[in-house]
Amino acid sequence: MLPDGKMFALLNRPQNKSGFKPLPVVIIGNGPSGICLSYLLSGYIPYFKRDSIHPHSILQRKLEEAPDVSILDQDLEYLSEGLEGRSHSPVALLFDTLQRPDTDFGGTAESVLTWWHETNRAIPHLVLGRNAPGGAWHSIEGSMVSLSRGEWMGLPDVPFKDWLKHKRRGLRNNRATAEDIAQYYQHYVMKKGLQKNFRCGTVVTSVRKVSAESISNRAQKDLQENSDSLWDFNEKSTEVFQVDGFFRTVKGDKEPFSICAENVVLATGTYDSPTWLGVKGENLSYVHHQLSALEEAVKNNSIGIMSDPVLIVGAGLTAADAILLAHHCNIPVIHVFRRKVSDPGLIFNQLPRMMYPEYHKVHQMMKEQSAACAGPYECYISLPEHHVLSFGKDKKCIFQDKNGCQKVYKVSMVLVLTGSNPNLSFLPNNGIDLAMDNDQPVNSKRNPIDVDPFTYECTQEKGLYALGPLVGDNFVRFVQGGALAVASSLLKKANKNPP
Repeated sequence: MLPDGKMFALLNRPQNKSGFKPLPVVIIGNGPSGICLSYLLSGYIPYFKRDSIHPHSILQRKLEEAPDVSILDQDLEYLSEGLEGRSHSPVALLFDTLQRPDTDFGGTAESVLTWWHETNRAIPHLVLGRNAPGGAWHSIEGSMVSLSRGEWMGLPDVPFKDWLKHKRRGLRNNRATAEDIAQYYQHYVMKKGLQKNFRCGTVVTSVRKVSAESISNRAQKDLQENSDSLWDFNEKSTEVFQVDGFFRTVKGDKEPFSICAENVVLATGTYDSPTWLGVKGENLSYVHHQLSALEEAVKNNSIGIMSDPVLIVGAGLTAADAILLAHHCNIPVIHVFRRKVSDPGLIFNQLPRMMYPEYHKVHQMMKEQSAACAGPYECYISLPEHHVLSFGKDKKCIFQDKNGCQKVYKVSMVLVLTGSNPNLSFLPNNGIDLAMDNDQPVNSKRNPIDVDPFTYECTQEKGLYALGPLVGDNFVRFVQGGALAVASSLLKKANKNPP
């Protein structure tokens, strides 16, 4: 987003030697969480829109108590008390219902928020990301459709549907393609003037606490251009965060950088490290852990209708996407998964049939086309309640069922699609000390980072915040509440709250 020279000037300064002030906030990750937080930190402040009527009568009454006070400056715990919905986070439910008041009931009520750009309340910050704004959405095959309804993919004050209309495209079954979503997030950053805060192509390799004594009080004048914001460095701070890493230049070179920040926000998502089974032969060249491997094999015609079957391991939506792609190309599939087909925890048993017809089709295949009894679907075998024992060099794979019986199949390639974990290798001890159970790795579903529910500050490390899937908020519509909580907390720290 910036020329290499300018980016180098902004990032690569050894602040502890040159005497610059630490930056107030560094956000690691430029997906929807990071974009939304950057929007709020850029001085965009939400207020309750006068004469709006929210369908939740108790919330309506609370909002009317202080109509001239921004949502960021109100008591988020008080406003969110009593709200119920599809998230465990009270602030996520609050921000979602303010933007989409009756969306869970199929309604189309307008947001009860109005946005004011108050530049004097902006907080200088940088957003560091590997890809273009949008994060992992740029890594997903463009024609894939979102699990969530299209309007739920939007960010504050720029409805996704309105943007699609300008592109003269509509939603498919109320859902959007990954390509459209990725383009929308890039458009959002440009439209809201946030690009000056984004440093794309950056990889963070270390975040650690350092002494603040060696950092002088000379200002970092050019960190954010055209900003009248002032941030008073907290002289009482004895430590700050040092963020090290590198960014890739246009020529492909790696340029190291080192910056210091008073606060760091983790918004990296959880798609960095695919989960491994931990079985023999899993590191063989024909065993893959990403859907893109199948897409590449199809594109190169290295597998086809006459190939040995593709083994797909897993019973989530990514595994279903792989099955649909293989089925579309008439590629034979063996599908192995641990659960029963009727297990209520299986994602297919939680999706409405009308809205997700393609996933319902995969679920039908899983039920009707087992190895024990032939069904109507050619080129597909379902092996429920099985697990993989090993992968052989001869491409023969050994499975075992719940009764201990083993089966052997020869395959052309393997896709292990059993989920993913965040890559927090840049944190001490891989971030494990920050988790709810600090004896286990961070996992978005089973062991998220432990944060205060109304500030999203890590309970184990003050000044360090976490957002999105890292704290269990796995849908775009709900990650935005975390951004609201972080922005509210940082504004209080900066003493930028109006009297």
